[in-house]
Amino acid sequence: MTLVWLIVILLAGGTAAAIAARWSATLCRAIALLATLVDLALALFLWAQNNSAALDVPWLPQFGIHFHLSVDGLSLLLLLLTFFLGAIAVVISWTEITEAVGFFHLNLLWTLAGIAGVFLAADLFLFYFAWELMLVPMYFLIAVWGHENRAYAAVKFFLFTQLSGLLMLVAILALYFVHHSATGVYTFDYRALLGTPLAPQTSPGTAAPLTAITPHTEMWLMLGFFIAFAVKMPVVPLHTWLPDAHTEAPTAGSVVLAGLMLKTGAYGMLRFVLPLFPNAARAFAPVAMALGAAGILYGAVLAFAQTDLKRLVAYTSVSHLGFVLLGTFAGNTLAMQGALVTILCHGISTGALFALAGVLQQRIHSRELSRMGGLWTAAPRLSGAALFFVLASIGLPGLGDFVGEFLVLLGVYRVNVPLAVIAAIGVLAATFYGLRLVQRAFYGPNTHDWRFRDLVPHEGLVLGVMAVTLLWLGLYPQPVIRTFQPALNRLLAEVTTK
Repeated sequence: MTLVWLIVILLAGGTAAAIAARWSATLCRAIALLATLVDLALALFLWAQNNSAALDVPWLPQFGIHFHLSVDGLSLLLLLLTFFLGAIAVVISWTEITEAVGFFHLNLLWTLAGIAGVFLAADLFLFYFAWELMLVPMYFLIAVWGHENRAYAAVKFFLFTQLSGLLMLVAILALYFVHHSATGVYTFDYRALLGTPLAPQTSPGTAAPLTAITPHTEMWLMLGFFIAFAVKMPVVPLHTWLPDAHTEAPTAGSVVLAGLMLKTGAYGMLRFVLPLFPNAARAFAPVAMALGAAGILYGAVLAFAQTDLKRLVAYTSVSHLGFVLLGTFAGNTLAMQGALVTILCHGISTGALFALAGVLQQRIHSRELSRMGGLWTAAPRLSGAALFFVLASIGLPGLGDFVGEFLVLLGVYRVNVPLAVIAAIGVLAATFYGLRLVQRAFYGPNTHDWRFRDLVPHEGLVLGVMAVTLLWLGLYPQPVIRTFQPALNRLLAEVTTK
């Protein structure tokens, strides 16, 4: 039952926060923070209890639909990231959100509940339900509390993610009926669908068994899932919704988008695309890896060209998540370990950069780098924190992002040297846009005579915890790697034995 509570606490906490806001905005915020912290404590308890649990209750048994929740090392680490960044999103918006506070926290916690449901669902119908659940409240977070062009950004976000989600629904239903034709059983159960017979690789002109998924069908089904997850990651050229959504979203919305919602796409690649369609995934791997390498360079170049701070950080996400796609489809242990570490560390480092961008915008009412400069003299603690997280983002050794990207490069080098070289150039390019950001925003003369409040205690606490976490992951990532390694081994076994 612990798994159910992880979702129920967020749904109930969001509702209670919305009701409490009628009397006290502070009480509303406190309830939302408490809900995320309780879930974080429960997830830590699961981690201490060997990180495995499951719940399977018939929901619509006549259609083969179950309320089936399951957690392993992979999903548990992403749940920990969800509740960790969820609590940070509540704290960082404590003074930013002053209008419709209750509705804001309702949408924030319901978004987190949908994301948690994605990481927990072991039934594809339930997975799709959670996938769609997180879109509507995120739409409201952008459309109601966003910045100047929030309506455009919210609609664009919703259209991209909703249409790609519908494509995945078609693929899920097709797999549902194909599995029935092969086995005689209607089910959305993940483990059962893993056992769907796949046609063996045959020579041209040889007929596939009638009771197995043919290579042609497998490829189309895989693409239905892949495109939905590629939009959410996002993968170039399906990324165009992301910079607008990040730029216009409130700070908490940007933290959740970058740190969590993009990770649902990466999780989908690992959990569904590779094991459900191993032959198609292997055949498509060169294309996927090429898209990942292109995204690394494209995101880095576009980040260097930006003058808007939040837009710059948004394009760094496109670049860094290219490493995740590259490592996922490289198909070896090192690369996939790197992809998983990058998923976690990118969520923290980029979430921190968006939090800092929000803090700056609150103080100087601008995101334009041309209006900054010399901020170190005005706010040394804020500037020092920004330098730390920029260095983390560009992969400074000793911090978590370096571990993830280095493992990806090692793994990719074993299967495709040219793509590994391109990815390494992307690491170098990250140095240029990172140092350019720091130089333009924080160094040089204070030409605008900025005088504003430095980091306040709750902001410093949040950023300090995130910095310590990245330092821990950079110096001693073994506990995290040991946690997801059994799940990764099972995933590789599913991919290689079919």
